[in-house]
Amino acid sequence: VQLQASGGGSVQAGGSLRLSCAASGGTFSSYVMGWFRQAPGKEREFVAAINWSGSSTYYVDSVKGRFTISRDNAKNTVYLQMNSLKPEDTAVYYCARRTPYSSGSYYSVGSYDYWGQGTLVTVSS
Repeated sequence: VQLQASGGGSVQAGGSLRLSCAASGGTFSSYVMGWFRQAPGKEREFVAAINWSGSSTYYVDSVKGRFTISRDNAKNTVYLQMNSLKPEDTAVYYCARRTPYSSGSYYSVGSYDYWGQGTLVTVSS
């Protein structure tokens, strides 16, 4: 499985960006997919996750109402629409595949086995 994240960039506070993560290899439509982020000097943290069909989504409290995760199984792609961006959203964003049949939390880094290379999002005030 290979994951390729894209769509990062620099925006002013209040702006929007849409991240994409294209997957290849494996059966994308059967995977739970997640987005994580890592700010300088901080640990990688969960942002959002989506189940295989897109019917269930999960968010960290700090992005609820501002970010939306979605997927297009026909395109093997998961998205993260980010609106009302804040300077504290500045980080490298990673997409990841949740380990199949994992019993671990959706919110845990350790529950994911394949990771994209990351895309940098910078939000200026």
